[in-house]
Formats: sequence, C-alpha cells, structure tokens
Amino acid sequence: MKLQRFFGKFDFRNKEVESSDYELINQIKNVFRYQRGAEVLLLDGLGKEALGEIRKIDSDIVVFEIKKVTENENITKNKVALYCSILKKENFELVTQKATEIGVSEIYPLLSARTLKQNIKEDRMLKIIKEASEQSERGTIPVLHSPVEFRYAIKNTNKNDLNLFFDHSGQNISEIKNTENKKINIFIGPEGGWEEYERESAKENNFKIVSLGKLNLRGETAAIVASYLACGL
Repeated sequence: MKLQRFFGKFDFRNKEVESSDYELINQIKNVFRYQRGAEVLLLDGLGKEALGEIRKIDSDIVVFEIKKVTENENITKNKVALYCSILKKENFELVTQKATEIGVSEIYPLLSARTLKQNIKEDRMLKIIKEASEQSERGTIPVLHSPVEFRYAIKNTNKNDLNLFFDHSGQNISEIKNTENKKINIFIGPEGGWEEYERESAKENNFKIVSLGKLNLRGETAAIVASYLACGL
C-alpha cells in the first residue's frame, strides 16, 4: 500500500519526532483519519525521508516513532530556477504546482513590463508547493522567492549559469546542450509577451534566446514545458 508523505521540520536523529503543526495534525486526524500504529513517510525537506509510526495523536500534537531513515533519490538531472512573469487568474498557481512536480529548485515571480498582476498570495503558494512536493514524491521543497522586477533579475543572475530567455524569435530549445552540468535559469514572459528592450537586455546579459517551437504558447504552457525540458537538458 502506498504510504502518505508529509513534509515537516523533523530531526531524524531522534527515535521519536513530534509536530504541533496545525495542518499536519488536521491531515493526520481528520483528512486521512489515521489511528495510532499507522505508518507514514516523513520528509525533512533536506533530502531525507523516514518511515514513521504514529504513536500519539492529540488535538495539538502528533508523535511518530522513527523506524527507518533513507535518502530520497527523486532528483532531476539539473538544478533549475524558474523566473516566470506573474500570470493572471489562477494561471501562476498552476505554473507553480506543475513546476514543483517537474522538479525545479527555485521559483521567482517576475514583474516584467507587461505583467498585469503585481503580487502573489504567498501563504497559498507555499501550501500549493508543499502539497505538490508531497504528491510528486520529491525529497526537497522548491524555494519560493518574493516577486522581483525584471531589470534586477536579468542583471543579477549568475553569469556562469546556463541562462535561457524564452521568446518566439529564439533558436529551438532542442539545440541547447548543458554539457557542463550548470545550474539553469529560465525566464518566461507574461501574457502580452516581452517588450523589445527586455529582449535586448537579455542579449546584453549573455542570455541564450530560445523558443519552444513555431507555435505561440500561452504563458502557463510555456512555463511548464520549459521547466520540464530544462530539468532534463
């Protein structure tokens, strides 16, 4: 039977770990209705996971006995940071969820010239990221950064990384090879596309201008596909 997975601030050096996290307790007690003796997988967010047996469940605490600790090896080939312009409605939430499932390491909400939505609901986004990390069985949780303006992000990206600026005018992503196993930073534009000066800024900062093919994709589609391809370059 598949064991349910839970991230938390766990220290697996101890034979027992406990949590007073309200959401975790609510899931254990009310969502999954676990009883004493049930087994789950606990993850510390740093790459370790443990088989835990529930020893105590109260309204304000849950205690697990640690039976076995292992390394989670569900990692992608590359470390990828996604810089995605904040999209309208729930589209940015969708991007965040799917990029987490795909395996990105960091997510930067980007404020570009044509970005219409200027903020995110951080608490909700963190919950989406945590749940997507558990569902996809990864061992770490991606870092969600505060919204950053394009002009700062494009200049402060490490020049030694493989930096990809996605635009319909670029060379096909299939032509790019990550032979040096560099960290990859990918930039995705808003619904209205990039302004010309943003394209020029990317070139000036030695970004590779790449595309996902001949078709014009929606922002959320481009972000999800680009994340998937970058994680495996």
